[in-house]
Amino acid sequence: MINIIKSLFAILFLCSCFSASANDECQSCHQKQTSDWKQSDHASSMALANKDTVLGDFSNVTATHFSQKAVFYKEKDAFLVDLTEQGTKKTYTVSYVFGFDPLQQYLIEVEEGKYQVFPFAWDSRPKNQGGQRWYANYANEDVKPNDRLHWLQPLQNWNGMCADCHSDNLKRNYNTEKENFDTHFSNINVGCKSCHNDITDEHKTKKNIKAAQTSPTNMSQWKIIGDNKIATWQGEPRDNSFMQGCYACHSLRSPLTDGFDNNQAFLDQFSPSFLEPNLYHADGQIKEEVYVFGSFAQSKMYKAGVNCVDCHDKHTMKVKTKTNGLCLQCHSASEYNKPEHHRHKEQSTGAQCVNCHMPTTRYMGVDDRRDHSFKIPRPNISIKYDTPNACVQCHDGQTNEWAASTLKKWHGKAPALSASEHSMLELRSLKAISQNAHMRLINDFSLNEIDRASAIAYLGNSGAELNDATVKSWVNSPLPLIRLAIAKVGFLLPEAERLKSYKQLLTDKLKSVRVAAAQNLSQTTAQLNGLNQSIIELAHANNVNTWRGEGNINQSMLALNKQDINGAIESLQNGISVDPYFDANYVNLADIYYRLGQTEKMQSVLNNGLTAVPSSAPLHYANGMALIRNGNKLAAVDSFKHAMALENSNVQYAYLYFLALDSIGSTAQAISELKSKISTYNNAVKLKSLGMSFTKKLKNAEGYQFFKQLK
Repeated sequence: MINIIKSLFAILFLCSCFSASANDECQSCHQKQTSDWKQSDHASSMALANKDTVLGDFSNVTATHFSQKAVFYKEKDAFLVDLTEQGTKKTYTVSYVFGFDPLQQYLIEVEEGKYQVFPFAWDSRPKNQGGQRWYANYANEDVKPNDRLHWLQPLQNWNGMCADCHSDNLKRNYNTEKENFDTHFSNINVGCKSCHNDITDEHKTKKNIKAAQTSPTNMSQWKIIGDNKIATWQGEPRDNSFMQGCYACHSLRSPLTDGFDNNQAFLDQFSPSFLEPNLYHADGQIKEEVYVFGSFAQSKMYKAGVNCVDCHDKHTMKVKTKTNGLCLQCHSASEYNKPEHHRHKEQSTGAQCVNCHMPTTRYMGVDDRRDHSFKIPRPNISIKYDTPNACVQCHDGQTNEWAASTLKKWHGKAPALSASEHSMLELRSLKAISQNAHMRLINDFSLNEIDRASAIAYLGNSGAELNDATVKSWVNSPLPLIRLAIAKVGFLLPEAERLKSYKQLLTDKLKSVRVAAAQNLSQTTAQLNGLNQSIIELAHANNVNTWRGEGNINQSMLALNKQDINGAIESLQNGISVDPYFDANYVNLADIYYRLGQTEKMQSVLNNGLTAVPSSAPLHYANGMALIRNGNKLAAVDSFKHAMALENSNVQYAYLYFLALDSIGSTAQAISELKSKISTYNNAVKLKSLGMSFTKKLKNAEGYQFFKQLK
């Protein structure tokens, strides 16, 4: 982008975009809205680096972190950093600032048009809160150049990872063949067009007339009726479809298009993550940086029809009040805003609704974000499932047992979990549940859509084989996340079953559903309505993401399904080129060479992968399989042992390790280790059977009984 800035036209263009104002065509008629917007985080989401926007200390100060040393200074109007890594110093120029509160990050142009997020950020909080300092983005890790999280790797790339949510009308324009970006935006920060993409000449006429005819009347409101303690919506039906524009950025999702259009449905442009165990705790509270959609969609608020602007001002985006008054819009003050309910001193921190029902999790080093699932603290669940709760988060040094006992004294025994809630907690804790319990959970209409959809997604890990009778109601569900979930796990249907009701998903009204179904039907030779168009959409979605490893591996899978071996190899090679520390591309490329009988190429790929990512469990496992095929069982044992140590929850890795020990005559060692480790794998049936087989082989009756009695 900087090469364009060198031209006078682009300088003028970017300066006009940078000014802290909304889009020019909006300001004259919407001065109040523009004034409010200037107070928002959206207005400061991104800016050119200059004396007015840079918050960090560039007065020749030094920050160090493990093997990295950064010196921040200025020369004339430029903000510079000398970064020393691995003993080599290099000077970088800050091009843009990214955000402002509670931290500010800095973008470096490392290649023409390609920007990376610098590994140190500025803590912009007040000094008395620990701020006004430089800190490393990964506080507890020495992220070296051969790490996928290193600041020069794709996961720290602005163009692909961050840009579309920080600027209006952004297009990445990534060229897969040239491996470069030509990224453009119409407004440098998040202005009017990110939320109001329908701004046209007709906006002042037809749109206003339509809005006046369809908007809820002034009498429509949240209102507490009779003896109820919580308000319900009264008046004209609500249209909360505008929140799909909010979800475009406030969700963890994979893009299906290059940039997004606020006029289009969220699920036409993105495929969101479900409530996966690596992202959310077993009870659905946030774990990793998942933003808001997945949390809010679980909540009773969402189910009741609450929308974003019930709590947030629609232009400043700040909460309407930081007092309990925010919640008391809908919750009876006489019931909830009193010590008998919150059990804390009035006006204290503990008496604030949000501190019990929206606890914070810290991300990006200093950014405390509230959980939007609005859950009631359940320390009794925390005891069993290791979930967080606001009680012990606030009361340092206390235990979940203390919190559970205290809440029982205050409010009585905690409500019993329903069968579905219990199954959901077990499932999200990666514990085995029966197939009948799993199906009852999915088909429990009292649960939220995202909970049921996530349960469908979990089938992908169960190995269960589905049939048309089971999935037909999901395929025809009016709930889009249900259809998306079954579309994604369609590989669990045998091909003959996939050609029944499942094929309808190819013509679903939402692109995310069509694309997921196309992935699972792309290898069929049957003539299916909508298949070709859906495959085109799938290929485009993959191509949008080929700046990182995942996009390339998805493209290779599509090529394989179409019997295009060379295309699959090319995609995987591209993936390794742009994202060299993403292990899956090495594993899949090695597998293709194995199937082609090209064992030397297979081993070369595995060796290169292990050199690049020596801590990859899948690569050690794949290498073990290759060694077994070549008859080198002793070396294979070592590879499987590495895989098992690196990923000690993977039953398959453990199974192959113990099997390999047996194959070299170390059956007694396999039994001994299996006895000590099987509980780590929740006494997996597969490992239990293996233990019984080994002990029977050695006529070890005591050992046989040990494995037999495991549950």
